[in-house]
Amino acid sequence: MKLLMELWSFFSNSRKIKFWFILILVVVSSFLEVISIGLTLPFLGALTNPDYVYQYEAIHPIIVFFDISSPDEIIFPLTIGFIIAAIIAGMMRVVLLYVLTRFSFSMGADISIGVYKKTLYQDYLVHLNRNSSEIINGVVTKSDAVVSGIISPILTLISSVIIVISIMITLLIIDTFTATIAFLSFGSLYAIIVYYTQRQLRKNGECIAQNSTEMVKSLQEGLGGIRDVLIDNSQNFYCSMYRDADLPMRQASGNNEFISSAPRYVMESIGMSLIAILAYSMSQNSENFSTTIPILGTLALGAQRLLPLLQQIYNSLSRIKSTQPILYDVLILLRQSIPTRKDNKIIINFNKKITLNNLSFRYSKNTPYIFKRLNIDIFKGTKVGIIGPTGSGKSTLIDIIMGLIQSDDGIMKVDGAIITKENRHIWQKHISHVPQSIFLSDGSIKENIAFGIPEKLININRVKKAAKQAQIFDLIESWNDKYDTVIGERGMRLSGGQRQRIGIARALYKQADVIIFDEATSSLDSKIEKEIMEIIDSMDKNLTIIIIAHRITTLKNCDRIIGFDDNGEINNYKYSEII
Repeated sequence: MKLLMELWSFFSNSRKIKFWFILILVVVSSFLEVISIGLTLPFLGALTNPDYVYQYEAIHPIIVFFDISSPDEIIFPLTIGFIIAAIIAGMMRVVLLYVLTRFSFSMGADISIGVYKKTLYQDYLVHLNRNSSEIINGVVTKSDAVVSGIISPILTLISSVIIVISIMITLLIIDTFTATIAFLSFGSLYAIIVYYTQRQLRKNGECIAQNSTEMVKSLQEGLGGIRDVLIDNSQNFYCSMYRDADLPMRQASGNNEFISSAPRYVMESIGMSLIAILAYSMSQNSENFSTTIPILGTLALGAQRLLPLLQQIYNSLSRIKSTQPILYDVLILLRQSIPTRKDNKIIINFNKKITLNNLSFRYSKNTPYIFKRLNIDIFKGTKVGIIGPTGSGKSTLIDIIMGLIQSDDGIMKVDGAIITKENRHIWQKHISHVPQSIFLSDGSIKENIAFGIPEKLININRVKKAAKQAQIFDLIESWNDKYDTVIGERGMRLSGGQRQRIGIARALYKQADVIIFDEATSSLDSKIEKEIMEIIDSMDKNLTIIIIAHRITTLKNCDRIIGFDDNGEINNYKYSEII
C-alpha cells in the first residue's frame, strides 16, 4: 500500500480527478447490475406463476402504468423490461471496460515519460555511473509491466469489489442463508489460495524484474557491437546470454499466469455443484417447487455474475503481488529529482574570458584527484589546444568547462559570473561540442545538422550555411534527396570524414561562442585529419575553439597549448616551444 500511495503521488491532479469520475461510473455500473439481477426474480416468477408477481409491491406501478387487468398480461412488459435492463447493464460494462483500459494505459504513458524525463535531466556523472540497459528497461518494459500488473489490476479490483458488494446485498435480500454460505465458501477458498501463493508470486516477480534488464543488456551489447560480434564469431555467446535471461523470465511469467487463472475453473465447478445441491434441496423441501424456481434462477444468475468477479479480484491481487518488485524499480527511477534551474531570462555574457580558479576534481571520495588547484584563463577568440597522456584529465577538464560536471573545489567564471548547477544550462547555450564519435540519428541530413530541433522548426538556410562552413555542402547537393537524404542508424551510410563534417556542421548550426573538439580527428587518417583541421582553421576568428588531441601536430595552429602530465599537473606552451 505504501508503494501504491507513492505511485499515486506522481500523477497529475487532472489524472486523479478522472480516477474519481471512473469510480462514479463503477457505482452506476454496479447499480445497473443490481437492477438486472433484481428483475430476474419477478420475471421468472411471472413465467412460472403469474399470480406470484402480484406479491411484489415494486411491480404495482408497472401494473398501473400499463393498465394490466389479468396476471398473464404482465409477462410481456416484464420480458421487455428484463431485456432492456440486461442490454443496458451489458453496454455499461463495455463502456466501463473501455474507460478503464484507456485510463490505465494513459497512466502508463505518464509513468514512462516521467521516468524518461527525470532520467534525461540527471547530472552527467549519474549517467556515467548507470547502466543504460536499466534505464531503457525501466522506460519501456517495466513501465508497461506496471500498467498491466499494477494499474489495470487495481482499477479492475476496485470496480469488481464495488459490483460484488452490490450483487451480494441483492442476493442476501433474496435468500440470506444461501448467499451467506456461498460467499463465505468462495471467499475462504480464494483467501487460502492467496495466502499460499503470495510468496511464489513475489519470487516470480523478482525473477522477471532482474532478467528483463539482463535481456535488454544482451540485446544492446550484441547489436551495438555487431561488427566485433561478426568478426569474432561470438553470436553463440550473446544468444546464450539472452536465453539465460529470457527463459527464466518467461517461465516465471507463465507460472504467474497459471496461478492467477487456475482457481477460476475450480470455483466454477464448485459453484455449479452448489446450485445443483440447492436445486435438489428446494425440490425436496418445498410443497410448491414452482415458487422456488424464480429464487433459484435469480441465485444462479447472481452466481454467474459473481464468480467471474471474484476471479477478477483474485487475479488482480495476484498480478499486483507479482509485479511489486517491478513497481519498486520504477519508483526508484521516478524518485529522481529534476535539478533546479534559474530563470532562463538570466543572461551570461561571454565577451572576455573563461576563468578556472583553483579547480580540483575526483570522481568519488575513494578515487584519487584527477587534478588539484588548477588555474586556467581561456580568452575570447583564442584557439586553445589540450594535450596529454590518456587518463591525465583532459576530457574531465572539458566536461567541467561544458558544465557537465561540477568541481569538488574551486570555481569556474565566465566574464566574472560564477557557473553553478542552477545556471549552467544558460552557459551551455554558448557551447557546441564535436566528439570523436559523432552520434547520428536514423534521420535526414538536415535533422542531424539541426540536432534536437523539431523538423518543422529547422531553418534550412542556416543548415546550408553550416554545411558550407563544414565543407560538406557540395556533397549533399550532389545527392538526389539533398538535405532530406536519410543517413541510416548511426550514420552507417557515411564515411568517417563525412560524419565528422556533419558533426562540425551541427556545432556551427547552433551558432555558439565556444566550439570544443574532443579528439575529433584521432580516428581519421592523416589526409582527412588535415582537411578537418583546415575547416577548423577557417572558422570565424571570434569563435573560441578548444581542441583535445593526442598528436601535437594537430595543434600547430593553436594560440596556446595546455599540456597535462600523468600527475594532473599542467604546463602552458606555444607550438614552436614544443617543436
